[in-house]
Amino acid sequence: MSEYQAPVRDMQFVMHEVFEVSKLWASLPAIAEVADKETADAILEEAAKLMGEVVAPLNRESDEKGSSWKDGVITEPKGFKHAYELYCEGGWNALGGDPAFGGMGMPKTLTGQVEEMLQASGISFGLLPMLTAGAALSINSHATDELKEKYLPNMYAGTWAGAMDLTESHAGTDLGIIRSKAVDNGDGSFAISGTKIFITWGEHEMAENIIHLVLAKLPDAPSGPKGISLFLVPKFLVNEDGSLGERNDFSCGSIEKKMGIKASATCVMNFDGAKGWLVGEPNQGLACMFTMMNYERLVVGIQALGAADRSYQNAATYACDRVQSRGPAGVVCPDKMADPIIVHPDVRRMLLDMRAQTEGARAFSTYVASWLDRAKYSENPDEKKHAEGMTALLTPVTKAFISDKALETAIKGQQVFGGHGFIREWGQEQLVRDIRITQIYEGANGIHGMDLLGRKVVSNGGRFIDFFVADINDYLASVGDSVEHQEFVAPLREAVSRLQAVTANIIARSESDPYVVGAVANDYLHLFGLTAYAYMWTRMAVVALAQQGSDDFYTAKLGVARFFFQRQLPQTLALEASIASGSASTMALDSELF
Repeated sequence: MSEYQAPVRDMQFVMHEVFEVSKLWASLPAIAEVADKETADAILEEAAKLMGEVVAPLNRESDEKGSSWKDGVITEPKGFKHAYELYCEGGWNALGGDPAFGGMGMPKTLTGQVEEMLQASGISFGLLPMLTAGAALSINSHATDELKEKYLPNMYAGTWAGAMDLTESHAGTDLGIIRSKAVDNGDGSFAISGTKIFITWGEHEMAENIIHLVLAKLPDAPSGPKGISLFLVPKFLVNEDGSLGERNDFSCGSIEKKMGIKASATCVMNFDGAKGWLVGEPNQGLACMFTMMNYERLVVGIQALGAADRSYQNAATYACDRVQSRGPAGVVCPDKMADPIIVHPDVRRMLLDMRAQTEGARAFSTYVASWLDRAKYSENPDEKKHAEGMTALLTPVTKAFISDKALETAIKGQQVFGGHGFIREWGQEQLVRDIRITQIYEGANGIHGMDLLGRKVVSNGGRFIDFFVADINDYLASVGDSVEHQEFVAPLREAVSRLQAVTANIIARSESDPYVVGAVANDYLHLFGLTAYAYMWTRMAVVALAQQGSDDFYTAKLGVARFFFQRQLPQTLALEASIASGSASTMALDSELF
């Protein structure tokens, strides 16, 4: 496996040239106080060093060794604890945290780039700070000031880690049927009992304490999802002076043996009357969790993007070095016994497919992060509400479309290697295995397709789609009708019109066909994703056109943009036809015939 090189130049291009995030930050007072271009660039450069030199070299060996469990104790892979200490000492755990409790308060448009580097270096390791950041966000948004002051500073410092305890063996997507119970102790705390599964880094020795956020039901709770409450349950109880007290009454009963992310401990957690504290209002646990879900689901997409980009880097390096056969037009390297496989059209096709997807995903995840920043920090109520609508629409696409395409990208990278991609030493097969989970956790991708189409489009008559289309049209109006832009602008306009027509058709059909949303949701998700990427690639191409000839970077960007529009965007035509078929063939076969 080649060494990981963080794509800092492309991140700077997306942030500063395509989206001009400094202007956004300046318009949001809370961000303007802490973030500017110079600070952002310094952060990116330092993060690239840490991830490339400390975290990335651990990825392959840690996958080989994995985490182990014995008598309730987790032993993480060699090097993880030291790497985590360096990560925390550098303040990276605090990057997006609330400054009132020791965080740096950096915007998501910046922290998302650092998260990509972290996840590209190793998803198993990156899950620990990711979950801590998510737990801290939920606590900061919903807990009492007392709980915030007691827990957040140490979580931002990395002294204490975080974990999210949602899933039970019988309750995954349908959390309304969880069985975990919470009983009032009469002193402000609650006794939490039940078993949770699939708890990432639920137990480990890398931090002094682990703060679990646990979903459970109070005795008098309504049935279903409206009866779920959220509780803060620390591994070690915290004394009044902030020191650690006795161990709480819960433990890790085992860890899972998995297809991928083997270095992370995926735990079964048994709560036996553990002491916890209510976060938010009773029976509002899901609302508290969903505060951080938009952020977590964006990061899952970024996880997949990071690993896919690493697969591209490996494959591109290999394709330039590996010699096999002569080029179709004749000898390219007469001093060698064969030509590098990069000369072969099919290899170039795979590499361009990979690059178009990863660079499109990087732009799109930054675009979504910009709406998250507006939703969180804007002081204008109308702008804030509009941003919340855009975030609701784009989040399922970010998580599901990016991860779907990232797996395809990693598989293409494996294919470039041929037989070497199938064996362990090159690292390509690990990336395929690790990306696979991003399509499953934080909500399986099929659920996100139905969330996008059912909740975010059909249920409001396409209002959020109108927001998105208006944003594209505003941008196109700002670009004007320059002839040199038309090779990108014209197909984008066609794609947007196609998305609008398909959306209107589905909304109309849903009134008489209860199955249509579920039947076409996945195709609609991909139609939307490709259209969104067309918007991203248009914005990138317009910037690159203005700079062409000044730097090979812009020449390459234009080349990949043209490949996307000519070879990938036409897939929307097939998706349109598939969606038009509706639900009939999907629902025609009797269940017993499966």
